[in-house]
Amino acid sequence: MNKDQITKEYSNGEITVVWQSAKCIHSGNCVRNLSSVFKPKESPWIKIENAGSDEIINAVQKCPSGALSIKPV
Repeated sequence: MNKDQITKEYSNGEITVVWQSAKCIHSGNCVRNLSSVFKPKESPWIKIENAGSDEIINAVQKCPSGALSIKPV
């Protein structure tokens, strides 16, 4: 798989955050809106256990590129 076309999923049992690297424009909106969950310097960079589902959904909806999305578990 091309390293620029990675898709990763992070689930907390209620929701799953889907990240698509090819769409990511690195706007930083996710980090600014919910830095407890989105930690680009760590691996894995999404710490879904660090916030409630509603907070995460709200932050993901602010992603301008659509690289982050939510799917129900």
